[in-house]
Amino acid sequence: MSAAPTILIVDDQPINVQLLKRKLERENMRVLAAYNGLEALDLVRKDRPDLILLDVMMPDMDGIEVCQRLQASDDTRTIPVIFVTARTSKEGKIEGLNVGAVDYITKPIDLDETLARVQTQLRFVSVNREMIELQRRLVDARRASTIGAVTQGIAHNLNNLLGVVMGHLDLIKAYHDKPEQVKKNAQHVEEAIGRIVSIIKQLSLLLVKTSPPLAKGNLQHLLQGSIQRFHIENSLTAPVTIDNPLGEFIFDTNYEIFEEVVSKVLINAYEAYGSDHTGARPITIHTELVEKPGGRKYLQVRVEDQGRGIDAEIRDRVFEPFISSKHTVGVGMGLTIARHSLRNLDGEVTLTDREGGGAVATLLNPLEQKARRVGNA
Repeated sequence: MSAAPTILIVDDQPINVQLLKRKLERENMRVLAAYNGLEALDLVRKDRPDLILLDVMMPDMDGIEVCQRLQASDDTRTIPVIFVTARTSKEGKIEGLNVGAVDYITKPIDLDETLARVQTQLRFVSVNREMIELQRRLVDARRASTIGAVTQGIAHNLNNLLGVVMGHLDLIKAYHDKPEQVKKNAQHVEEAIGRIVSIIKQLSLLLVKTSPPLAKGNLQHLLQGSIQRFHIENSLTAPVTIDNPLGEFIFDTNYEIFEEVVSKVLINAYEAYGSDHTGARPITIHTELVEKPGGRKYLQVRVEDQGRGIDAEIRDRVFEPFISSKHTVGVGMGLTIARHSLRNLDGEVTLTDREGGGAVATLLNPLEQKARRVGNA
């Protein structure tokens, strides 16, 4: 850590505070002192320490309650707390660790041992900050890479589409006296302009980074609405089977984002069969509740197809903008938009091979949302 680390010592016995303070200051650490729980919380708010040495047994507010209050706030829960206590029982130590303490020091205090434990935790703090900074840089690099890919993709696609428009306008001029030819070419111009508008709309979705408002959604109704949207936006009537044992499960989501994501995943599943496919195109939606490592719970929606599977050439880049196995001008942002939109809800979209052929798109919508909830869906 570049600057001198700040240590907060909390103990109702001044002699203990002075002994620890002197020892730590000799190691070039900045030391703050508090003599009760409320004073400690006030100091943490004013001057966030890098680590807290917290006495468990204090009047009015003991160390357990202080630690619980620190853990309850997003601003302070990452500050490591080392409990200092006369308790030596296993149960007492477990209680402290369960409320968020990272270590335990028993009284009478061994100053050299305490210093070693403090230095160990400060190294952890330093590594954690470096990891956070590295993660921030990776996110920035990914954003820059995505923006570059989007810019290049947009330029390429818009140039191609404008070429299509100009070509058909030239044909309209050449065959101005043949109504059927004019009508045919005008239709092609309209389709190309529609794709240009679609690219601009999808780009605007990519630029949205704020947490969207949430509402209570009915799972069965949202799935049906997503299928209807898939049909209307793509002028299709392809059947989609819903396997939803959760029924009308109520959960927090953003109605527009949920339907948009499922709709885009459905068209990806439909087109996975290929333009030369003439038979049925089975698509099935499965739902279940899952719990991921760390204890967070999600609504999981799996969209399965039995198409050609994931193209090996784009397997590692399927979520990048304008990456597509299709050769149509103006496509390739569907999965990019789906993942970006669901990540705005703190969720995720992944694409894997399906056993027996085809692919499975897995959507995760967290059941515990941090964003603001409004209205009802």
